[in-house]
Order: sequence, then C-alpha cells, then structure tokens
Amino acid sequence: MRIETAGEIRSTWGEGPIWWDGALYYVDIEGHCVIRLDPESGEEKIWDVGERVGTVVPREAGGLVIAGDKGFHFLDPANGSLSAIGDPEPDKTNNRFNDGKCSPDGRFFAGTISLVKKTGDARLYRLDHDGSIHEVFGPVTNSNGIVWSASGETCYYIDTPRKEVLAFDYADGHLTNMRSVVDTSAYESSPDGMTIDSDGNLWIAFCHGACVSCFSPESGDELRKIDLPCLETTACAFGGPDLADLYVTTGVHKTEVEEHAGRLLVIRGLGVKGMPSSGFAG
Repeated sequence: MRIETAGEIRSTWGEGPIWWDGALYYVDIEGHCVIRLDPESGEEKIWDVGERVGTVVPREAGGLVIAGDKGFHFLDPANGSLSAIGDPEPDKTNNRFNDGKCSPDGRFFAGTISLVKKTGDARLYRLDHDGSIHEVFGPVTNSNGIVWSASGETCYYIDTPRKEVLAFDYADGHLTNMRSVVDTSAYESSPDGMTIDSDGNLWIAFCHGACVSCFSPESGDELRKIDLPCLETTACAFGGPDLADLYVTTGVHKTEVEEHAGRLLVIRGLGVKGMPSSGFAG
C-alpha cells in the first residue's frame, strides 16, 4: 500500500469525490468550485460556481448537478453556466448543502448543514427525476456521507454529530426502518464522507482525524485504519480503471501548517475495489 498526492490543486476545503467516466470529480467548498481530475493525462479542470458548493454528481444525460448555498443547480461543463433547480431552505441563511450522492435508481440525495451548529436545524433531501425536491430525513445537524449497498436495498447515512452510521431500507426514494450499524463515538474525530467497497464494507473519512477507516456494517467492527498526512480528511471515493484506488479529499486546518493539507490524496494497493457510481437520471 502507498499514499500519494493526485493532481496539483490545493483546496481550501475539498469534499464530495466521485468517480465517473474515467475521471474524479470533487468540490472545494470554500473555494466555490467544482474540479475534475483526469488521472491518466493529469489534466485538471475547474469551474467557479460563485457560491459554496457541498457536492457534485454526474447527470446521466450529460453534465453535472451541484448542491450548495442556494440549493440544487445543473452545471454545464462546456461553459460553466448554472441552471437553478430549486432550494428547499431559502430562508435559512446559516445553512448550506453539504455532502450527497445518487441512489442506484438515479435520485440525488443531498443534505444540509447548520453552519452555526444549531442542533436539528438541517435536513436530508431528495431531488427526483422530474426536478421536484422532497425532505426524506430529519432533523439532522450536519448531513454527510451517504451510500447504497450493491443490491440498492440498503442506504447508509452519516449525520456527523451523532457519531454513528445509520442504515435504512431503501425503495423508490424512501428511507425506512432506521437502525444504527456503526458506532464511532470512541473516536475523538468526526465521521465525515463515506464510500462503500465491493465487499459491502464502509470506508469513512474522519474530519480532524487524519485517517480513513473501514467498518463492517454487519458487525460494526473497524476492519482497517489508514493514517494520512492531513488532519482534515473529509471524504473518500474509489476510482481508477478497476476502482481499486481510494481517493481522499482534504482541507486546510485553521492553525496547523501541513505540507499536503488541501491536496487530493490517493491510496493505492489496498487490495479492495469500490462500487460503480450512480448518476442523476433527471
């Protein structure tokens, strides 16, 4: 196993990585931009979206969808233009969208975060194929990682201050039968972004924790822990031609000076592979 940097960009607060069509997409929340890295060529493309952007997902019909300060938008990669879809929290000036991903049936799930840490003031939302927006879970405080099992029948979700991974039965856009499957309360750091491997295990980046850890959602046990050279490890996603590389986004710590803070990291040689990402079907 080896840990390397990928690309040349240093984000203020990298987040939301997703592998799609031979490239890694991610965001710099505080830098107000969406980034695309082609690992083969080394080419990096940046789109300035003019607001804090919590996450980006591909659109199956072409283009991208983002969620940020002002709700959901389509992003045209050809010219960088935005087309508004909708904002479910227009009056909550202390909230913005944070992490999110698409379900296997092509719905975009993304949640908000209370920037002033007002407990229970945020929600998890669903963007449907017809452009309608629905609240699907709440109250939450800091909506974060969300992934689905290979069958698509189970959704795993993190509301960071709870320090646990919740599981739901999933069908037709609805989350039911909530239960806790991983307890991270023993960690001093906070569970942030999350991905899933082909064995069904969950990989979680720990903000303020300088690591990603792998957990079994069946037993709740930690199976592996990978220490990383940045305190602010924010999210992770499998990528590469065979989905065998784990990409990790990072942020710049408020006080600590770190050589690789804000860089995109890639962990090679883990011996596991990820699951293909889903795009937005609307």
